[in-house]
Amino acid sequence: MKRAAGKRAARLSAIAGAILAGVTCQSNAASLNTMDDVGAAIQACWTPPADAGNATVTLSFSFKRNGTLIGPPKPTAIHVTGDAKARQSFVDAAIAAVQRCLPLSFSPALAQGIAGNVFTLRFGSPKQ
Repeated sequence: MKRAAGKRAARLSAIAGAILAGVTCQSNAASLNTMDDVGAAIQACWTPPADAGNATVTLSFSFKRNGTLIGPPKPTAIHVTGDAKARQSFVDAAIAAVQRCLPLSFSPALAQGIAGNVFTLRFGSPKQ
């Protein structure tokens, strides 16, 4: 079980990298069938702060089967130049992006396997 969750987390991180590289994002209006769909839906909600420069934050979070979160997203890696205010602004924007997308609409098959697993997603600036 832990091995499958690790593979899913790694796949979600890879998806996020591809999305940040310019892959077209999908809206969360349709039922999401894969973790690729989940990553794309969340990235479509992402708008970095205008003055963020070249920054990144990685968030860790878990979903319930109904497409909401189990607790708030937690930053696991933050690379933001500037003061504490700039750093917090970037982290807050990433968390807000996740919150704006909720609830996500999972297909029955995805909902069955997603609940409780920890996922990570990297948010970067500038949005590409």
